[in-house]
Amino acid sequence: MDFNEYQKQAWKTAIYPNKGNNIFYPALGLGGECGEVLEKIKKIMRDNEGEISEKKKEELMKEMGDVFWYLAALATELNLNLNEIAEKNISKLNSRKERDILHGEGDNR
Repeated sequence: MDFNEYQKQAWKTAIYPNKGNNIFYPALGLGGECGEVLEKIKKIMRDNEGEISEKKKEELMKEMGDVFWYLAALATELNLNLNEIAEKNISKLNSRKERDILHGEGDNR
């Protein structure tokens, strides 16, 4: 499945207020799900001395899927497509790599 197909399929499962004209719900959900990923990683560090079991990988994969769902919903709300977002991001990173500025600060390096 490519990103755009995922985006289309995910949109079919979206149920929230003012769907189609609401960037706030998926943006807030994205932040919440990112927090859940970080919380699981924190607990792996705290409780498992950084050892990641197969069970923990599965849990992380589910949470990362939720992150991806909210990212897809936000992209759809903004009339953007995930393939284009991914392509532009790789292009940006390759340009930075070629110019030896992957490290550093600022969006426009």
